[in-house]
Amino acid sequence: MPRSTRRQFLRQLACAGAAGVLAPGASRLAAGAAASLAGELVRVSPRDSRYFELTDGQPYIPVGFNLVGPPEAGDLERVVDTMAEHGVNYCRIWLDQPLWSVEQAKSGEYDPQKAGHLDRFLELCRPRGIRVKMCVEWFRSIMPKMPSPPVKGAFPKPLHHIDNGGYYRDMTDFLTSERGRAQFKQKLKWYADRYGDEPAVFAWELWNEMNAVRGPWYPWTQEMLPELQRLFSKNLAVQSLGSFDRDRARDQYRQLCELPDNDVLQVHRYLDLGADLKVCHGPVDVLAADSVAELRAFGIRKPIILTETGAVKPRHTGASELYAKDRHGTLLHDMLFAPFFAGAAGPGHVWFWREAIDRPNHWHHFQRFNRAVEGIDPASESFEPIAVDHPQLRIYALRGKRTLLAWCRDRQNDWRSELEQGTPPRTLAGVELDLEVFQPSADPGKLAVDVYDPWQDRWVAVRPAGSKVALPGFQRSLIVRVADAAKQ
Repeated sequence: MPRSTRRQFLRQLACAGAAGVLAPGASRLAAGAAASLAGELVRVSPRDSRYFELTDGQPYIPVGFNLVGPPEAGDLERVVDTMAEHGVNYCRIWLDQPLWSVEQAKSGEYDPQKAGHLDRFLELCRPRGIRVKMCVEWFRSIMPKMPSPPVKGAFPKPLHHIDNGGYYRDMTDFLTSERGRAQFKQKLKWYADRYGDEPAVFAWELWNEMNAVRGPWYPWTQEMLPELQRLFSKNLAVQSLGSFDRDRARDQYRQLCELPDNDVLQVHRYLDLGADLKVCHGPVDVLAADSVAELRAFGIRKPIILTETGAVKPRHTGASELYAKDRHGTLLHDMLFAPFFAGAAGPGHVWFWREAIDRPNHWHHFQRFNRAVEGIDPASESFEPIAVDHPQLRIYALRGKRTLLAWCRDRQNDWRSELEQGTPPRTLAGVELDLEVFQPSADPGKLAVDVYDPWQDRWVAVRPAGSKVALPGFQRSLIVRVADAAKQ
């Protein structure tokens, strides 16, 4: 995540029907619709281990973003209400933030009174159908005091240093010593005793971007993930790594993804012109979809989520200036749609929620994503992502047992053309798709084709002409849903 923001204060799904698929616009909402949480928890689906479901078998698609720390004082309830109003059913927070941190007075001592603020947040989320990923730690070094001037990438926690009543000389001491590991396990147990059965919890995450700490992250993670599984047996257990923005990150991601106790394959990637990988300089849909493809290439059948994404100044030195120019929320739209249609278990989870979502009032994009997938049960469909060539569009498609979903993105429109160069999006009219490419074994006469325009929030049924279908006019992107009547 971007360096400049690390210190900021920082619906249960409506049932789509585990065995059925509703027509677009049907009354039953899709993943993301707000509903008060019952006792169901999120699990990896036994029907298809690449997707999530609730413990009662209903589908769950985590639609949300990185909230990380609380908004400004007095604003938390407004933000949570706004999330629920727009179909957000997930957020990620860091527990070691000033308002929520229970370990502030002394290293290894936890204050239950401080946990009252976290209790209140979960109480707000529970009736609004929002589940929370609880990230336990994020600091990267242990120093006697905060350095002045700041040391790049240090993000220290002086509380743990021996000069301040702590027990550790540095981060390596904390991560490798018997005492340090026992202390962290005790902290996990403290949280488990208090929140182990909490239905508002999506998952427990050990550390934010653990490979960026100033110490050996991998053996520590190997030991702590099984402990997380043991203590939070009813919740998902996960770990995260830094941005996948260079080739050498691939081996570290493979190491983490192959750990059996890591329930979700998480990836972080940003639009970053300072990144080593050139894909991070290009269209947002391409860099987001590519991050999912990188993890899919490991051949591990677990859910994949782009759990941090956004647009940054070069090398994560702040929020990109593009957000101020993005009046229509094009960046957020691409960050949401591209990962899911590339085979992830949910949309992308944006960082910079204030710049990307709240200040410009782009909340409606979450509703539009939910509308695009309404009535869909990904585990029941067993979707397989497919690549579809088209001269005018980049098409990201999911071929399921009964349904084909395709997100069609205009090749000529991206952040450079629209936000940097000021070129308005063109209107594409009469663009044809060949249905045989999507469903080669299907009888075109038995295919029902519906098209959703997320920019106009409108579904339209279209009639194929043989194996071809002409799309209604649109700008930027369009979702096509093809249902085979023979398989319904």
